Amino acid sequence: MKAVEITAPGPPDVLKIVERPDPVPAADEILIDVAAAGVNRPDVLQRLGKYPVPPGVSDIPGLEVAGVVAALGKDVRGWAVGDPVCALLAGGGYAELAAAPQEQCLPVPKGLTMAEAAGIPETFFTVWTNVFDRGRLAAGEWLLVHGGTSGIGTTAIQLAVARGSQVLATAGTDDKCRAVEALGAKRCINYKSADFVAGVKDITGGRGVDVILDIIGGEYAAKNLECLNRDGRLVQIGLMGGADASISLRLILLKRLTVTGSTLRIRTPAEKGAIAASLEREVWPLLESGSVKPVISATYPLARAADAHRHLESGAVIGKVVLTA
Repeated sequence: MKAVEITAPGPPDVLKIVERPDPVPAADEILIDVAAAGVNRPDVLQRLGKYPVPPGVSDIPGLEVAGVVAALGKDVRGWAVGDPVCALLAGGGYAELAAAPQEQCLPVPKGLTMAEAAGIPETFFTVWTNVFDRGRLAAGEWLLVHGGTSGIGTTAIQLAVARGSQVLATAGTDDKCRAVEALGAKRCINYKSADFVAGVKDITGGRGVDVILDIIGGEYAAKNLECLNRDGRLVQIGLMGGADASISLRLILLKRLTVTGSTLRIRTPAEKGAIAASLEREVWPLLESGSVKPVISATYPLARAADAHRHLESGAVIGKVVLTA
């Protein structure tokens, strides 16, 4: 099969098309004939040598794919060759074939293209487990999403709105703010021209928000605590602004705050399978009704993976970048 290899840590040009042996599905795996693969920030970090591949996982980048079932491991049940499928992977998505544990596979939602379906697993798994499981966001509560135009951001905004929450977001341009508000956010704060802490307090009448989903970290940490209402929850899922922060523990005590976070890649198939089951039950109806839809910024053929990475790193993306077969 053709696959994209990281030939050495470095800029996008280190991504090269190579020939690799076809993967053979294990007993509990589904082999997928890949039609499209999502491109995500962790792929960029892996390319730069900053996101090590877990033991036993393919060194080929790519954490999500959509396509059709090509073959089944002997213990797989409920699937047939030719079924449309999308899947969360620990790696190996930038290829013509990919193997995924059956627990991490879901049917392609009715009405979606393969490119749209490939933009679902990594972001929807991440948002569901962090905003709704760890963050316990409920209908009527306020959610603040940093990086509102990212794949994570566009997903979190839509899901929260569809489930009855009120959403604020941050973005770096007025055009991006308008795009975020078009997805259902009450307001988007341009963090380059306004103080988001003051903006949150003003918009919420001084109460603050109940949950914050943050991909930035660093100096945002202390500001996030200021933005939270009593019993608020800060959910940290990224460190684009740095891993170290200075915060006031006093605010955590006085406001009864919860600070949590998680990563997805290192979880077991059983853990990811539990998230998949929740998504199929709670979110797939929203996707199939059109209430929620993956936002695709651009698609590139597999051979242009380097261009896809350049686009993602440009800062001009609203939603997801996807590779197609």
